[in-house]
Amino acid sequence: MNRSEMHDILDGADPKFGPSVALLLNGLIIASALVIAFETLPNLPEGLRRAFQGFEAVILLIFMAEYALRVVTAPKKWRYIFSFWGLVDLLSIVPALVLFNPQWAALRTLRLIRLVRLLKLFRTSRALDRMAHAFQSVRGELTVLVVLAIMMLYVSAVGIYIFEHQVQPEIFSSIPKAFWWAVASLTTVGYGDMVPITIGGRIFTTMVLFIGLGVVAGPAAIITAALLENELEEAGIELHDTTHENDDKDRE
Repeated sequence: MNRSEMHDILDGADPKFGPSVALLLNGLIIASALVIAFETLPNLPEGLRRAFQGFEAVILLIFMAEYALRVVTAPKKWRYIFSFWGLVDLLSIVPALVLFNPQWAALRTLRLIRLVRLLKLFRTSRALDRMAHAFQSVRGELTVLVVLAIMMLYVSAVGIYIFEHQVQPEIFSSIPKAFWWAVASLTTVGYGDMVPITIGGRIFTTMVLFIGLGVVAGPAAIITAALLENELEEAGIELHDTTHENDDKDRE
């Protein structure tokens, strides 16, 4: 087995072994995430805790071997190492390696970085590729919406400050502090820690909430349209290729 075949297997592109390897690695990632959650239980038996730690060590060794194989079989090693997925693979094992040294015990909080492994679930996902292509095709429209959202955040913070500062000087003490209210309102979350009490403030809040629905729905609609357009383009290409194949058969 050459390096190219091994690389395809690790990426899940090999038709024979790729799906099985991808399923195994994804299963280990999910199992690792569950172990991280169970290890936080306060009354976990010591034996079970040691079993979880042993299981984590096995998973770590598997991911170390996977990372080493990816580096060895990559057509351009440095390009892979510094790529997005290369950094994800590295971050999924480095914190655990550091914790093997007792002198670094204070860094146990870095164990949560192991959740980066969950990103590896999307490595072989064609849906993620389509999503990335959709974002790329509408990046201009999304940039405009982001700028508009930032402008709306500022206008909302200024507006609520004008309406509420005099009656609630401690809560709406400044425009920067009012930004938290603007974020919570535009995203339609509304935590309730900063609530307008004046008539003008409540009317203004109602307007902001309706605008917030549009701020949230706008990007979703644009991305959905881009995804549908990409799917139609792919279907059109396939149909075009099939037509050519039929023409060739007719000529024969």
